[in-house]
Amino acid sequence: MTRSLAVRTTLLALFAAVALPAASCGGGGGGVTDPPSGGGGGGGGSADVIITIIAENGNMSFNPNPATVNVGQRVSWRNSASALHTATQNGGSWDTGSINSGATSPSFTMVTAGTFDYHCSLHPAMVGTLTVR
Repeated sequence: MTRSLAVRTTLLALFAAVALPAASCGGGGGGVTDPPSGGGGGGGGSADVIITIIAENGNMSFNPNPATVNVGQRVSWRNSASALHTATQNGGSWDTGSINSGATSPSFTMVTAGTFDYHCSLHPAMVGTLTVR
């Protein structure tokens, strides 16, 4: 009986570790699949939506901002600015890694509806919002 209880406790802990992050949404969760293993060298293949990182009159920003996509669509960020940038979800669920000037990040498939705030980890004042519906 003690062994059975230990097995159930372990299985419950594993379930919680997998299910809770996947159930998150809003400003925290992120709800993506296919997170890239590395940062933005060149990748970005097959994105449905590309958000452009721009520098206008010295102001760094994401365009469009806010951006809206549908559940199941793939999103990438293209760096058209001269400096390195990232797109990092505020809760840490997704992070493009550093995207070189002229490069496009690998794409992320958005699997959870919600509104997700993100920023450039190298330039914290540079913020964006992605709505997944």
